[in-house]
Amino acid sequence: MRLLLMLVPLFLLGGCNFFQAKSVPVSAPETLTAKAVMYNTKNEIVGEVAFQENEKGVELSAILNSLTPGEHGIHIHEVGKCERPTFESAGAHYNPTKKQHGIENPLGPHVGDLPNLVADKNGEVQLNFIAPQFTLKKGEKNSLFDADGSTVIVHEKADDYITDPSGNSGARIACGVIQ
Repeated sequence: MRLLLMLVPLFLLGGCNFFQAKSVPVSAPETLTAKAVMYNTKNEIVGEVAFQENEKGVELSAILNSLTPGEHGIHIHEVGKCERPTFESAGAHYNPTKKQHGIENPLGPHVGDLPNLVADKNGEVQLNFIAPQFTLKKGEKNSLFDADGSTVIVHEKADDYITDPSGNSGARIACGVIQ
């Protein structure tokens, strides 16, 4: 009986480890992530956009500052270059499907078309949304990691969501290479 009373606490403290012969390896798929550090035309950092692939698409999370208050267009552009002062080196909107610009355009949208962002009275923005139209998986037709890379561009004005090729969103005021 004493032996039994001594073994009970031992089993309670040892838990299930006494019955498991060896550890079981855990294997989970790697989460694909990327980020773009955003610079303005004066080469000052104005924030960061983070990308994380999930089952619904690519989640974008951004914290930006030093923007003019109000709405701004934001798009993925087709080339991974941010040469100041105009950021024209980023090319046009990312458009591997060869559609017209605008999420409200019946012949659109570009894969790189995104919802407008709104800077508060201090010029700050926090945003989080899912973009189902592209991927971070290399080798896919709609991958942001194609041969020449991709960028995130913030424009001076709101995107009107219909006018081809860029939604009348004005000059490029911030750029970040997606890495």
